[in-house]
Amino acid sequence: MKKLYMIGNAHLDPVWLWPWQEGFQENKATCRSVLERLSEYEDVIFTSSSAQFYEWIEKNDPEMFAEIEKRVREGRWVICGGWWVQPDCNIPCGESFARHALLAQNYFKEKFGVTAKTGYNVDSFGHQGMMPQILQLSGMENYVFMRPGPHEKGLPARNFIWESDDGSKVHAFRLPFSYCTFGRLEDHMRACKEEFDAGVDELMCFYGVGNHGGGPTIENIETVKKLQKEWDDIQIIFADPDFYFEKLRERKYELPVVHGDLQHHSSGCYSAESQVKRYNRKAENALLRAEKFSVMSKLITGHGYTEGLTEGWKRVLFNQFHDILAGTSIQKAYEDTRNEFGEALSIAARNENNSLQAISFHIGIEQEENMLPAVVFNPHGWEVEEYVEVETGMFGNSCRGESYIVKDSSGHVVPSQKISSDAKVNGRNRIVFQACVPSLGYAVFRIYAVEPEQEQEHAPCALVLENEKVRVQFEEKTGAMVSIWDKENKIEYCDGVFGRAVVVKDNSDTWSHGVTRFHETEGFFVPQSVKKTEDGPVRSSIRVISKYKNSTLVQIYTLYKEDSSVRVSAKINWQENFRCVKIQFPVALDQYRGIYEIPFGCIEKACNGEEEPVQRWMDLSGMQEGNHKVICGVGILNDCKYSACMEHNCMEMTVLRSPVYAHHNPYILDEEEDDYQFTDQGIQNFCYTIVPHLGTGKEAHLVQRAEELNQPCVTVIETYHKGDYPQKAELMTVSESHVVLSALKKAEKDRGYIVRLYETEGKECRADICLHFLEKTIHAEFKPYEIKTFFVSESMDAEPSKVNFLEWEE
Repeated sequence: MKKLYMIGNAHLDPVWLWPWQEGFQENKATCRSVLERLSEYEDVIFTSSSAQFYEWIEKNDPEMFAEIEKRVREGRWVICGGWWVQPDCNIPCGESFARHALLAQNYFKEKFGVTAKTGYNVDSFGHQGMMPQILQLSGMENYVFMRPGPHEKGLPARNFIWESDDGSKVHAFRLPFSYCTFGRLEDHMRACKEEFDAGVDELMCFYGVGNHGGGPTIENIETVKKLQKEWDDIQIIFADPDFYFEKLRERKYELPVVHGDLQHHSSGCYSAESQVKRYNRKAENALLRAEKFSVMSKLITGHGYTEGLTEGWKRVLFNQFHDILAGTSIQKAYEDTRNEFGEALSIAARNENNSLQAISFHIGIEQEENMLPAVVFNPHGWEVEEYVEVETGMFGNSCRGESYIVKDSSGHVVPSQKISSDAKVNGRNRIVFQACVPSLGYAVFRIYAVEPEQEQEHAPCALVLENEKVRVQFEEKTGAMVSIWDKENKIEYCDGVFGRAVVVKDNSDTWSHGVTRFHETEGFFVPQSVKKTEDGPVRSSIRVISKYKNSTLVQIYTLYKEDSSVRVSAKINWQENFRCVKIQFPVALDQYRGIYEIPFGCIEKACNGEEEPVQRWMDLSGMQEGNHKVICGVGILNDCKYSACMEHNCMEMTVLRSPVYAHHNPYILDEEEDDYQFTDQGIQNFCYTIVPHLGTGKEAHLVQRAEELNQPCVTVIETYHKGDYPQKAELMTVSESHVVLSALKKAEKDRGYIVRLYETEGKECRADICLHFLEKTIHAEFKPYEIKTFFVSESMDAEPSKVNFLEWEE
């Protein structure tokens, strides 16, 4: 006989059309209602996710928390979704997913003696393709979701095996119709009755009032009991997702395998409300960098600074809730979000500063006349060639002069250049110099004020950026590039106007329901000024100021002398509504493939113009048939954008959208209304880097380049003092360049450290990870795109051990 498993739940959005304070109250009201239903009906089972909700109750109503604990231990209140909240499942970085599991699953284990077995993101707007591996490493073997629906993503069945690129698999289930019920439950159950997969006699049916909480009602439960008696052909069972998946495994059904991501639903969510997405990226990277530098400080000085880092992560994870991070909440909610991300950023900054200055102040630096010492710290697991900016002059420890030279820790002069200072006062100067910094380490540089040299005469300021590697030509008419010429390999990368900002009509709601492409061009930003602003021994820059109606875009394009990439710093003041802004990059290729970074991996997508979620980089590579069939391409890195598309041979990075806040179809906006609040109004800053490359994107090391953009080196201006620490130091090296350090942190419970790495190019390999200050080496075999986490004890006798995201041995 077929079995219909009734899953009682109460989907609660802690923030959406209301602020978090209202969600906080509704969480308590929902839990009280559920506890009453469990007391009234002995066979009812309740399923609930999100550790944040439990922590709220633990702190605010300990008596109710004790009641919940009792029901959990009875097995009638079932915890699923072992993450801090139900997050957006495209935008958080890989490490954020790991921290959701670390904090939530350990919380559940400590408070209730259980961990979640089933991942649970019923309302999230799409699910990235590395999720099966992430779930497995989070201690979960099942997954429940609803979006995208059948009209958005065809699947072979509601029950299937979901597989990621590393080979990890989980049992997955797509909910029929809804995760909650507002109308007659009997109608919903009758609809679900028709949704059994062929050859599978089990199906879940979710019920209970939701979105603003609520849970199973008396009427709901009585309806189920009535139909238990009336339906002869189907057995109706009060159950939970864990029980359901256990029964699937017992029956040994042959389920189809689905590989890749689960998209698209509400494609506008990848770009709506730029501010929250920018804060998210900055806070994630600030916390990750602070953790690494804390370990560096602990190993070098004996003092590690971690105060508040866990709380900082909780603030980030909460604001990754799908209706917050997707940009679909009311405007007021984003005032709270700004404050919470600000709290996380401040916590990270304090710990980072304490860690770095604990090291730098104990490096031996002898006094020299007119010399300013600077210690540059590298947070990455590889040696970095970085361009560092330092401002000096006027007061305190500074070197005063009109010209400067910079020497590295070995006394060799490195390329440097005087540039425009941040402070617009006399006597304050800014210098940029080239710094080579050891892997997860530091190096001391010395800045000397010298007599000014006679300035070299420069050729007329043509709209060209050029070094020995590339020549980049700009066009005054469009303010965009028209040529990126690889001088050594004889490759032209531009297929027409390259890097132009286009304005696209977008009358969709905040989510962009039913929209997969933003392609109706309305106009372009028109240049008002195109001017070369720098031309020196380290770098050259061109500034383009352009306008569209009432909006202004300023972009500064910079080419460094030793680099073939074009780095762009952008500021937009956006004053338009119902439009989106994209930057277009047509690449000179005849055959091509488009790749987007996703958390802990990447995915190939058709170049069909559909909007895709992206992390820090995308790449279009292929063949130039008329150029000896050379393989080449262009990568685009970014520091805070998450939406892009590729149509034919043109990449487009979506900069912003400007719908009305929290506008959901089918609500019809009043054209006469002038009091609507629109997203993305005003000034925002962002950076991106154009990386032309020979070969495929993998050979361009885009992951490492994107890490360097998002977690730049940190410079500490120092003084003269005695010290025992060397002029440069290296904490860690990894033998394989495509095995990338994701996290280095203090272990949560045991005395030691957590090291997490992942393979980035789809190649099996053996990597040696050397931890120099601990005198330990991790020897690890990596499958393609595999994530591996190790616990490294402080004890010199203990060998490193493999653990999961919970920091438990596997």
